Amino acid sequence: MENTVPRTVEEVFNDFKGRRAGLIKALTTDVEKFYQQCDPEKENLCLYGLPNETWEVNLPVEEVPPELPEPALGINFARDGMQEKDWLSLVAVHSDSWLLSVAFYFGARFGFGKSERKRLFQMINDLPTVFEVVTGVAKQARDAPHNNSSKSKSSGKSRQPESQPKAVKVSPPKMEDESGEEEEEEEEEEEQGATLCGACGDNYATDEFWICCDICERWFHGKCVKITPAKAEHIKQYKCPSCSSKRARV
Repeated sequence: MENTVPRTVEEVFNDFKGRRAGLIKALTTDVEKFYQQCDPEKENLCLYGLPNETWEVNLPVEEVPPELPEPALGINFARDGMQEKDWLSLVAVHSDSWLLSVAFYFGARFGFGKSERKRLFQMINDLPTVFEVVTGVAKQARDAPHNNSSKSKSSGKSRQPESQPKAVKVSPPKMEDESGEEEEEEEEEEEQGATLCGACGDNYATDEFWICCDICERWFHGKCVKITPAKAEHIKQYKCPSCSSKRARV
């Protein structure tokens, strides 16, 4: 698929950047063309990012095992069964996983040591993921120092019930260190000043995961009610321990 095989950390990183750029094009600027090529009536299709910053939708390679790790198979089958933005987000997540697997395949093949693997991962981790770019999380992070109040209102930390289902009112993922981060936290803390944990009574803190009860609408530290962000994603209606015990007695 490529003419030259990357052998150094820098070459592997450049290969990663090229493939990443191609995938981002497919899922953003070229999204209509990408959507059309993922016809569910066709066979199992994959989205490939190429080192020259282009992309292609194609059948998986025929040789087994393949020379490189293969992307997610059959992305076209899910296209019409989901909202378009959810489908694109799903493809983006799988694309991120594939990019990492290709980069570390090269690392293993050419005997990268612990320090080289660490350096490669740090270089990769300094870039927003494909998922973050496609869903707009990366843009929110860049805009944050200039637009703190609107970010707070649109994020899961907002107390407005319209923002998203209560069980998923979580702190957004922490991005790279940004200038103006302290200023952002102060403003968010002022806006959320009245929020106290219904379990321990402590104030809202920007770096902690919180969840809101759908019954009494009180907020709780995730750790106080033993709910993790991963668990919260699967909860359709969250009831705090107090509301759950009331219902049980009735």
